[in-house]
Amino acid sequence: MISYILRRLLYALPLLFAVNVLTFTLFFVVNSPDDMARMQLGQKHITEQAIQNWKQQHGYDKPLLWNENVEGSNKFTQTIFYSKSVGLMLFNFGTSDSGRNIGADIQERAVPSLALALPTLLIGLVVNICAALLMVLFRRQRIEQVGIILCVMLMSISSLFYIISGQFFIAKVLKLVPISGYDDGFAMIKFLILPVFIGVFTGIGSGVRWYQTLFLEEAEKDYVRTARAKGLTETQTLFRHVLPNAMIPILTGVVVILPSLFMGSLIMESFFSIPGLGSYTIDAINSQDFAIVRAMVFLGSVLYIFGLLLTDISYTLVDPRVRLT
Repeated sequence: MISYILRRLLYALPLLFAVNVLTFTLFFVVNSPDDMARMQLGQKHITEQAIQNWKQQHGYDKPLLWNENVEGSNKFTQTIFYSKSVGLMLFNFGTSDSGRNIGADIQERAVPSLALALPTLLIGLVVNICAALLMVLFRRQRIEQVGIILCVMLMSISSLFYIISGQFFIAKVLKLVPISGYDDGFAMIKFLILPVFIGVFTGIGSGVRWYQTLFLEEAEKDYVRTARAKGLTETQTLFRHVLPNAMIPILTGVVVILPSLFMGSLIMESFFSIPGLGSYTIDAINSQDFAIVRAMVFLGSVLYIFGLLLTDISYTLVDPRVRLT
């Protein structure tokens, strides 16, 4: 197992480096350092000297990839790529274009993002799986038909509608929770109740339909028919056979959500004024702070690869065939 984990970690290094290079290329092909300086300083009445001063202050006055004006290894190290992107591989996020410490900002804002995303994920999984099992248990009956109709209706409505409606009726009209905001410690719970509830509710439609499809596929297999023939009830077959054998696709789906636990929900955090990584990224995009955006793109890639590694390890726990391999 240890050698397997080490091998997967070694596979991840060149992939992360390729993502880093691709991100750097896309950013600086679309926006040159001169363009970035103009966006930060303003488009009107900007002198060439002001642009050069801004580039020098923020480390963009060097060549992009190769410096012909120096000798030896400095040809590579005295470049924008080395100073701005190579450090990301060591999780040295550097400073933003506005002068803030990106690493410190990420540490500070990761807690609100986790406080919002973790309960949303866990509660959503329980609700979706239980609802999907209920629909499979009563398949070809009225409960399944009503459930499918409700899921399709929930999937057809934008999440923005649920956010605005929840803020209006639950927070403004009923005054059960604050409309938006955030606080430290246990005081943050009252600010998280509404966004967590809306986050779970918006995912019910697609989540229940997806899990229902997984469970129905397993419920029609030969080993489940054999279990029924041996005298097991429908409830016993669902929980003893169908649910455990559907864990691999469930774990694969959870991995897609894993980066959002740290990266935060862009829309939810912005609407509810939660100072997490999602709103941090939105603010960086609005202010054209490309250093922060590059750091967040790289961090998202790291978390996604780490999630894939955790998924592969969890496969060995739920599937004996993987352990034998």
